[in-house]
Amino acid sequence: MTVSRAEFLRLLPAAVGGERFDPDGADPSVLVHRGQGRRWRIRLVPLPPIRLGPVAMERFRVDLAFEGYPAGEAEAFVDRFMRHFQRGGG
Repeated sequence: MTVSRAEFLRLLPAAVGGERFDPDGADPSVLVHRGQGRRWRIRLVPLPPIRLGPVAMERFRVDLAFEGYPAGEAEAFVDRFMRHFQRGGG
């Protein structure tokens, strides 16, 4: 995902359907939501920036993990998440 960490965090609340999330302990690269016997985790793994001439754009691999979610709900979460981070261009 080519996005700054600040922009990712700004967009994240809508992407997760308004669910509350917190940093997971001492690792600021992991965000977690716990509730109703379920949990999701989002981990941001920095990748080398993309360079376009003098411009460098931050990139992350985003790992999603689910516990206690039925498969259909986890798939719906991922679909909503991906839609919120889609970008168009020409």
